[in-house]
Order: sequence, then structure tokens, then C-alpha cells
Amino acid sequence: MSVEENKAIAHRWNDEVWSKGRLAAIDELFASDFVFNYPAPRVAPNREGYKQTMTIWRTPFANVHCIIEDMVAEGDKVAVRWTWSGTHTGEYMGVAPTGKEVTVTGISVLRIVGGKIVEEWGEMDNLGFLQQVSVFPPPR
Repeated sequence: MSVEENKAIAHRWNDEVWSKGRLAAIDELFASDFVFNYPAPRVAPNREGYKQTMTIWRTPFANVHCIIEDMVAEGDKVAVRWTWSGTHTGEYMGVAPTGKEVTVTGISVLRIVGGKIVEEWGEMDNLGFLQQVSVFPPPR
């Protein structure tokens, strides 16, 4: 696969999986032996665990949208810097809905082989996100 083809797959991953929440797209875009390198506790590091993660993130938040801020690709890897946003309309981590618009930023690195995402690593501003949904108080 060319770098441009890998970037197109990363765009589909962002648009279809994260922005639209199409769980079926995970089966289309991810290899059957996909490895999820940062699953939540008690979530399997595979495709099914990724679907579970999507449900964990999307269920308590309405009008979810994920924007690609930057994308860099080389070889079989695509790095994506993204901004995710949604309105907190359902219970999240035991916190009642706040009705607040929340935003989190992060970076994901996708490894793509033969047109399928085979591995993903990610980092995000968890503390900032948890402060927005009132799990932790903001700094003074």
C-alpha cells in the first residue's frame, strides 16, 4: 500500500468509526488480528474490544465529532493528531449528564498492512477530559 492509500484508510477510520460511530466499519477497516495497544481496563485489546470502546465513548455523548488536525505518514504507519467533541448527555463513569460540550485532543498511530489497520497506539488528554465532565475538579 502507498502512503496515500494508508492516509485514505486513516481518514475513513476517523470519519466512519469515530465521527459516525459505524461499528461495521471496524470489521471493514481493521484486520481480524488487530491489536489495540491502549484499551480501557477490562476491555480486550482486539477488534471486539475496540467496538466496546466505541460504545463506551459514544453512548453518553451526543453529536460526537472527530476532526483530523494533522496527519503524517511514513511506511506502514500513519500518525493522526485529532480533536474529539460531543455533548455530555448520558452517564459517564458514574457521573450524571452535565449537558456540557466537551472536547479532548489526542494522537493515534495506526499501522496499516495490506489495506487493513493491524495495530493502534494512542495518547489523549484524559485529565482535561475528566475535568470537563466533572470527574476531577479543574486546577485553581
